[in-house]
Amino acid sequence: MLDQILHQGYFVLFVILSFGLMVGSLKYKGFSLDSSAVIFVAMLLGHFGYTVPATFQTLGLLLFIFTIGIQAGPGFFDALLRYGKQLILIGFVVISVAALLTFGAIKIFDIPVAMAVGIFNGALTSTPGLAAAVEATGSPITAVGYGIAYPAGVILVILFVQLIPRWLKIDLSNEESSYLDQLHEENPELTNRVLKITNTNIDGKAIKDIDLRRITGGVISRVSHNGNVVAPSGETILHLGDFVKVVGDDAALSRMELLIGESVERDLPFDERFAVNWVLVTNRKVVSKSIRELNLTAYNATITRIRRSGIDLKPMPHSKLRFGDKLLISGSNQEMQEVMRLLGNDEKRLSETNFLPISLGVVLGVLVGSVSIPVGGLFNFSLGLTGGVLATALVLSNLGRTGPILWSMSGSGNQLLRKLGLLLFMASVGTSAGSEIGNALQGNGLQLIALGTVITLLPMLSGLLVGHFFMKMNFLSLLGVITGAMTSTPGLAAIDSKTESDAPSVGYATVYPTALVLMIIFSQLLSLIKL
Repeated sequence: MLDQILHQGYFVLFVILSFGLMVGSLKYKGFSLDSSAVIFVAMLLGHFGYTVPATFQTLGLLLFIFTIGIQAGPGFFDALLRYGKQLILIGFVVISVAALLTFGAIKIFDIPVAMAVGIFNGALTSTPGLAAAVEATGSPITAVGYGIAYPAGVILVILFVQLIPRWLKIDLSNEESSYLDQLHEENPELTNRVLKITNTNIDGKAIKDIDLRRITGGVISRVSHNGNVVAPSGETILHLGDFVKVVGDDAALSRMELLIGESVERDLPFDERFAVNWVLVTNRKVVSKSIRELNLTAYNATITRIRRSGIDLKPMPHSKLRFGDKLLISGSNQEMQEVMRLLGNDEKRLSETNFLPISLGVVLGVLVGSVSIPVGGLFNFSLGLTGGVLATALVLSNLGRTGPILWSMSGSGNQLLRKLGLLLFMASVGTSAGSEIGNALQGNGLQLIALGTVITLLPMLSGLLVGHFFMKMNFLSLLGVITGAMTSTPGLAAIDSKTESDAPSVGYATVYPTALVLMIIFSQLLSLIKL
């Protein structure tokens, strides 16, 4: 009876999670495996014949990858536009070095092509690449090569991202601070000033006719005319001698001084008819709408700043709202309640998790990943399960909303599902890899394991060399890029647990789709080699 229970998949799963998390909580000189310890416990039990059903691996992978995409989506496209070439270059270096090493092993050590292509994918832990390689070689030996290299590949990526910062004496807390500082530099802190209108060219003109936001990048939040302080609309007329309170970064405020007039030491308090409030965007109907489309001037209200993920952004007419944004709004007390109802302003909704977008997003991702595209008559290209789900989540998260469906998750909900997915994935893949360790050590297994180790380590060191020493990248972002290039979900988890920022996730998500494509292409090309 007891033996039966011990071999039940669900029982083994929770035994692995329990002991893995306990081991992961242990620290030695500040070093700990955190949740990555689960995969080591799983491999140990897998070696002794215990298994976790592969269904848990697929389910966990889907949940983890989808939540990564949903979180990283908005930052992914910004990063792609700003640093895409830089990040993708590192990904290309990592994978091309691995492909060159594999090519060298085939030619120098006479390793069968099918075996070498499997080792190439196992060393870089790429299941989609393996699927393409098996299709290209038509040999089961490819899967054996993958099984030989995969365990070491998983372990070495985890150890690499855990130990390299210590060996290079990199303070990850400082890297996190510099990453956040860089975000703030790209989105400078917003301040305010009071200006006296002295420019005769704007005397008697409406705010909308001056086109202040486009010209200066700032906004007028209050206007004082003959002692009456009001929240302006586009129709508000400006007069010489009026005082205006303007909001923007330092550069925007300097431009507004040139256009409007001199800065003065004066306060412009609202009377009881007007108010300034922070309002939460929780109404799904306004998500993804631009400020222009929102048309708050109809409510005599003005958005003076947008706070998103702790960063203050300048509100521009084309700025699109996202679920969870905090808007600083000035307007009349009479209309403020209507503005709050329009935007939602319901803090409870921030902690709610709607499972419909999650399940529907995964369905769409699986369908996208199953699409196969012929490439020049040589092979068929497909994003696969992982790539399809990640690409879909990134696009949906960036869209924000489709009809009534809101493509977002609360922070706590995202963290919970991501951690759950990761634990399920590592427990299952660990027992599977552990079961292959014994077979891999037979015959010339040690030579093949050594080859896989080299193909895992040298590409990561190459990426580190280019990213850290030449490009001077933020180290957290660089580790995310390297784990993305290695298509290593456990590797990302190992570094993700070391920071509260999304730097590793954004780097991983930026490179991962490209890495999948490159892995599939190189797998196909290597399979064409003739000995």
